[in-house]
Amino acid sequence: MNIVTADFCAYLHAEVVGDKSEERFEINRVAVDSRTLLNDSDTLFFALVGPNHDGHAYIEELVRLGVIYFVVSDRTKIIPQEGVTYFVVQDTLRALQQAATWHRQKFAIPVIGITGSRGKTVVKEWLNFLLSPEYSISKSPKSYNSQTGVPLSVFGMAEQHTIGLFEVGISTVNEMQKLQPIVQPTLGIITSITKEHQEGFESVAQKVREKMQLFTHTPIILGEKNSVISTAVPQLSKYMDWSLTDSDSVLYGELKGGELFLIYNKVEKFTVELPFVTEFEVNNCMTCILTMLTMGYAIEIIQARIKHLYAIELRLQVKKGINNCSLIDDAYSSDFQSLSIALDFLEKHRSNANKTVILSDVFHSGLEPRELYQQVNHLLKNYQIGKVICIGEEISQYGKDSEVKRFFSSTEEFLQKVSMDEFVDETILIKGSRGFRFDKIVSLLEEKTHETVLEINLTAIRHNLNFYRSKLQPETKTMVMVKAFGYGHGSVEIAKLLEHEKVSYLGVAFADEGIVLRKAGIKTNIIVMNPEISAFSAMLAYDLEPEIYSIRELRAFLQVARAKNAYHYPIHIKVETGMHRHGFLTHELDELLDILKHTNSVAVTSIFSHLSSSDMEQYQGFTLGQMELFVKNSTYIKERLNIQPLLHILNTSGIYNYTTYQMDMVRLGIGLYGIGNDVEEMRQLRNVGTLKTRIMQVKEIQTTESVGYGRRFRAERPTKIATVPIGYADGIHRVWGSNGGYVMIQNKKAPITGSICMDMLMVDVTEIDCVEGDEVIIFGEELPTTVIASAIHTIPYEIITSVSQRVKRIFFEE
Repeated sequence: MNIVTADFCAYLHAEVVGDKSEERFEINRVAVDSRTLLNDSDTLFFALVGPNHDGHAYIEELVRLGVIYFVVSDRTKIIPQEGVTYFVVQDTLRALQQAATWHRQKFAIPVIGITGSRGKTVVKEWLNFLLSPEYSISKSPKSYNSQTGVPLSVFGMAEQHTIGLFEVGISTVNEMQKLQPIVQPTLGIITSITKEHQEGFESVAQKVREKMQLFTHTPIILGEKNSVISTAVPQLSKYMDWSLTDSDSVLYGELKGGELFLIYNKVEKFTVELPFVTEFEVNNCMTCILTMLTMGYAIEIIQARIKHLYAIELRLQVKKGINNCSLIDDAYSSDFQSLSIALDFLEKHRSNANKTVILSDVFHSGLEPRELYQQVNHLLKNYQIGKVICIGEEISQYGKDSEVKRFFSSTEEFLQKVSMDEFVDETILIKGSRGFRFDKIVSLLEEKTHETVLEINLTAIRHNLNFYRSKLQPETKTMVMVKAFGYGHGSVEIAKLLEHEKVSYLGVAFADEGIVLRKAGIKTNIIVMNPEISAFSAMLAYDLEPEIYSIRELRAFLQVARAKNAYHYPIHIKVETGMHRHGFLTHELDELLDILKHTNSVAVTSIFSHLSSSDMEQYQGFTLGQMELFVKNSTYIKERLNIQPLLHILNTSGIYNYTTYQMDMVRLGIGLYGIGNDVEEMRQLRNVGTLKTRIMQVKEIQTTESVGYGRRFRAERPTKIATVPIGYADGIHRVWGSNGGYVMIQNKKAPITGSICMDMLMVDVTEIDCVEGDEVIIFGEELPTTVIASAIHTIPYEIITSVSQRVKRIFFEE
C-alpha cells in the first residue's frame, strides 16, 4: 500500500512525530500483534491498548526488529530514532478502524458482508469455493470478525481483487456501528440466529437489531425466513428469504435423502445434491444457494458446485506425533492469509527447535503464480522454517528457490517416496487445501491411540486468563499454576500459550514438572511450590525458583547454592497465615531474617501466603484476618532486610472476591481451566476441556437381563445398551456410575448402567437414535465437571486431574 502521509494524517486526525520528511510511505501489512515474526520495515504497527495489554510496551522491541511506522496514543512511549515515524492519535483502536474505512473506500468492487450467530465462517469459506472460478476474492482469514479482526481483514483488499467476503461478529451493543463503515457491504447475509454469545444483549431481538446495523446501506439482504430478522431489516433494504417449511419464501426447499428439492421465486424448480444432511449444514447450503441465485448464477453451475462442498474445520489442532514430533493439523485450506496465521500458530506452539512445513499449492486470490510464491517463500524465510516439503504441480514449478525444500507432484507421490520415520523431534505444520487429502499424511504421522481424547480449547484458556486479568490493575503481575500436568490438561502446551501471553510466572508443584517445561523451551520464570531437598541441584541447573517455607529447607538450599557459586539466586518466602500447610510462623521470622542477612547466595524475590477459604463467604472474617497477618509479617520482613519483593496472596477465588488485595501479583489456578467457585463467575468463564470418545458397540437386551460385573444393572424392559471405550483406568470415578451418572450422546443424557469397568462403561441408549461410531461426551460444556463433582461429593479439581495420561490430548484454537 502506497500511502500519502498528509491524507493519512488528515483522515485519522493524527499528528506526525519523528521522521517527517516523507510525503508518501509504503507498507505491505498492518499489524497489532508485536509477537508475529512478520513485523519489519514494511509494517504499520497500531499500538492497541486494552484491559490486559498495551501495545506501546513493545515499541522498543519492534524498532529493533526494523519496524519504522507506528500509530500510537501515548506520547511518553515514543522512542526518538532516525527513520522512525509515529502517528499520534487519541485512540489507536478507533484509528485502526478509521484507517480500514479509508482503505475500503478505494474499492468499488462488490462486497458481501456476513453476520449471524452460527455459520458465518462456514458460509464465507463455502462461498469462497463456489465463487472462486469467476472472482478474485479478498476474504476474512479464518474467523477474523471482531473489532480488530474486521479492519485487519479489510486491509487485505488489493487491486487484483474483484469481490470481498467479510464476516462480522459483535459481542454487545454499539459495536456494529463502528464496523459497518469498514465493510460497507453491497450484499448482506445473515446466518442462523441462536442464543449463543447472548451475554452482551438483553434479548435475541436486540442482538438481531444490533447485527442488522451492518446492512444500514445495503440494498439486498439474504437469510432464513424469520420474523425477528424481518422486523429488523433496514427499511431501504430488500430481504430475500429461504425456508425449509414455508413455501412462500423466495427460495423454498424440501430435504429428501441427500437431495434438496427447491423452488425459486415460486417458479423455477430444480434439485441439488447435498454432501451433508445435518440441519446446520443444510441451512448453510440454503444460504449459499440463495446467494448464488441472487448473483445471477445458472442453476446448472449451482448444481455442479454445491455437491462438492466440504466440511470446514474451524480450528487449528495440535496433536502428538510419532518419533517425538508434534503435529499442527491445518489440512483443509491453503491460502496466503491462512498460511500466515498457521505459521504464527506454529511459532507459538512448537515443541521442538526443528520446524517443518508440509505445504500444498496455494490459492491464488488474483495474484500471478510467480508473485504469489515469491510472497510464500518470503513468509517461510521470515519464520525460519528448517524443512519445507511442497506438494502440487504449481508449487513445484514456482517455489524452487531454496535447498531446504523438497517437491512432490501429488500427495500420493509423497506417501510412496517418503518414510514417516524420517520425521524425528520436529514440530510439523501440515497445511494443504482439501483436494490434496493431507488428512492421509496426518493419519500416518499421528501417534496411534484409542478414540478417547481430551480436547483442550486454547482460545477458552486465553479468554479465562483475560477475564481474571481484567479485574487487576495494569501493573499487577500474574502467576499461573500449571502444576499436576496443567490440572490434567497438559502443561507444556498451556505453558507455551501463557508465555506468549506474557504472564510473569508459572507455578509447578515439583521440580520435575518445571524441568519438563524447560526442556520444552519455556523461558518464563518458574516457581516450584513444593521443592524437595533432593531436587535442589537440578533446580539450579534449570533455573527453577524455590518456595522456601522452613528453616531446614532454607539451610539445605543455601548449602547447594553456595556449592554452585550462586549469587542472589531468586527464592520465594512463604509465610503461614492460617492454612497451616506450609510457611514460616510469626515466631520463626527472626531466625529466618538472621540467616538471610548474612548471605548473598539468595535474594528474596517475593513473599506470599495462601488463602484457605477465599471462596466461602461465611469465612470472610477469617480470610481478612489472613490478609491482615500477611501484610504485618511481610512488612516486617521487608523492613528488616530493606528489600522490596513482590507480595502475593490471592488465588483464583481471591482474585474474584477480594480484588482490592491484589498487591503486586496474583496466582491464578483452577479459574484458568474454566472452573470458578461462584455461579456468576462460572457464567463468565469458558469451558476448556472436553473428554470425548465414541460408541464401540450397540446391542439390545431383554427384560431381566443384566449388564456388567456383579449384575448390578438388570433391565426392566427391552433395553438398548451402548458400550463406550473409557473406564476407571482413564480417570472415570466408579462411584459416578452408581450416583445417577450419565454421558451425553446426540445432546441427550445416556445413563450409565452397571459397574464402570477398567477400560469400558455401558450406557442405556434406548431413547436415543444412535449408532456405533457416534460421539460420546464424558464431560465438557454439555456436561460440566461441576455436575459430576457435586454428584459424587468431591471437587472439580479431582475430576479433571484424574484423566489418565494415556488419554490423548488434542489442543486447538478456534
